[in-house]
Amino acid sequence: MEVVDWPIHRIAALAGTTSRTLRHYDSVGLLAPSRVAGNGYRHYDQAALVRLQRILLLRELGLGLPVIAAVLDHQESAAAALETHVNWLRSEQERLARQIASVEKTIESVRKGGTLMAENMFDGFDHTQYKDEVEQRWGKDAYARGDAWWRGLGASAQAAWKERLAALNSDWIEAFSSGVPASSTEAQALARRHVEWLTSVPGTPASSPGGDVRGYVTGLGEMYVADPRFGANYGGEAGAAFVRDALAVYAEGELQAHAFPFDAPADPDAIQGTLLQ
Repeated sequence: MEVVDWPIHRIAALAGTTSRTLRHYDSVGLLAPSRVAGNGYRHYDQAALVRLQRILLLRELGLGLPVIAAVLDHQESAAAALETHVNWLRSEQERLARQIASVEKTIESVRKGGTLMAENMFDGFDHTQYKDEVEQRWGKDAYARGDAWWRGLGASAQAAWKERLAALNSDWIEAFSSGVPASSTEAQALARRHVEWLTSVPGTPASSPGGDVRGYVTGLGEMYVADPRFGANYGGEAGAAFVRDALAVYAEGELQAHAFPFDAPADPDAIQGTLLQ
């Protein structure tokens, strides 16, 4: 069967990147061309395109190139990994579709001089789309307290919180990709950071003295694996399983059921953050 491939400039144009970027990916061992023609042009076959697609998707999650390389080397099959990304992209597609519809309604009202309906203007713009899910899992009070905390932070503090969350997720992926066991010192340090994160915001089931920290942490660990939306945060199902196992080891050794282990929260996060921020 004839092997089909494409020259570097063609792939760069199709992928919205540059030939220089693709050559850099090759130089750091992230994406090698399938062949180099006699004129020196790099060419990429279908397998290389699948790998490039996965690289670009992981870049969208904010991961650096060394972490992406490790994820690709340790992750499940390309098809399984891409299925996880598809689930994440679909949730983003739904959110963006709601934003588009909301803005289009605003444009129409402004052009026609109509009355703007405040309740229709901000659909898809914030975490309230997860209100029903949070309330179903943890109750109305949990959502109300977490929502009030989040809105009270302000734009700069919200941005800082998202950066801390992205760093935590990236560190989890890097630890998993390095091959350390869930019981290792590195993984357990991340587990402690994760627990501090989960318990630091009003509204979480374990955010106040007497809360069932162990049950909450281990339950979330299982949910990270079962729900592909969470798995996407950790590089896929295998990465989420590593997080789950590390949290389970930490919970067994360091947490007591129905007890709050910290005198004060270390890093502020929200229930809404555990639900797809």
